[in-house]
Amino acid sequence: MSLIVCIRGGGDLGSGVALRLHRSGMQVVICELATPLVVRRTVAFAEAMFSGSITVEGVSGRKASGQDEIDQCLGQRVIPVVADPDLKLLFWLKPDVIVDARLLKTIVNHRVDQISLLIGLGPGFTAGTNCHAVVETKRGQNLGRVYWQGSSEPNSGIPEMVLGYVEDRVLRAPTDGKFKGLVKIGQIVAKGEQLAIVSGIQVTAAFDGVVRGLLADGVPVTRGMKVGDLDPRLDVDLTLFVSDKALAVGGGVLEAILTRPELRQKLSG
Repeated sequence: MSLIVCIRGGGDLGSGVALRLHRSGMQVVICELATPLVVRRTVAFAEAMFSGSITVEGVSGRKASGQDEIDQCLGQRVIPVVADPDLKLLFWLKPDVIVDARLLKTIVNHRVDQISLLIGLGPGFTAGTNCHAVVETKRGQNLGRVYWQGSSEPNSGIPEMVLGYVEDRVLRAPTDGKFKGLVKIGQIVAKGEQLAIVSGIQVTAAFDGVVRGLLADGVPVTRGMKVGDLDPRLDVDLTLFVSDKALAVGGGVLEAILTRPELRQKLSG
């Protein structure tokens, strides 16, 4: 007997959740877009959609297609990453838990009667309406807290401050077009350095820092969309690990799952 969890979204937060659940003995399947809009690609299982496979903190993920490949991955303790944004695999996989880690930050439509336990991360979810439980994703004393009633804190639209930098940390598309990176994740760059280009318009560094995240080349973007992340701490090692926030949220998801006796029994069995 095994406990199967389907995670919608394999970005930083979804990958932190996946790590915690996988290490706890659960079978994890990640459903993504065919072309994920993931920025922190060195620590996101969604990167498997581009590279075929990725290892995050010692745990391997691999692009999979169809039931046979997914079953093979699970049998090898590898996390399958599937291009299935509409969750078509639910008809045969029949997971015990769904975790919506897409962070759409808008009201999400889910029917809670179609799954044993549906957990939503952050804004857009209300426990008892479009999920069974909500896990807080906003930094502060409630980060990772599980709500069985009500909603998480609303989206502020303001990035986290790091060493006094707020909005400048986030790299955004200057126009519509296809993205092309001019640097690599983990690279130390100087203020004013060219980091990427979209339709001939350059994206430059607002300060000296480490490129913490960057979209994959060729991904279509729209003006104002997040395309990268610059970190002023100049610590390259930070690009090799999922964030503390992702692990805290993963701990909340783990708590929510283990709250259910019938799910604990599957895990122990």
